[in-house]
Amino acid sequence: MRFYEIKTIKPIKPLTPAQARINALKQSKDRAADALTAERTRQKQAKATERVQKAQQALVKAGIN
Repeated sequence: MRFYEIKTIKPIKPLTPAQARINALKQSKDRAADALTAERTRQKQAKATERVQKAQQALVKAGIN
């Protein structure tokens, strides 16, 4: 690589307090959305597991192993 091909890395300026607050709110919104999706998935899996267990119990009671 030649010297003129190397580009310098531009420093990142610190955020203003207003920009930092907006950034923090966006991140918390994203975390809340992820948590909501995870909770819905967990509840769906729990409900499916419960249905399977009830079906197995019904089969055992009916004697249809």
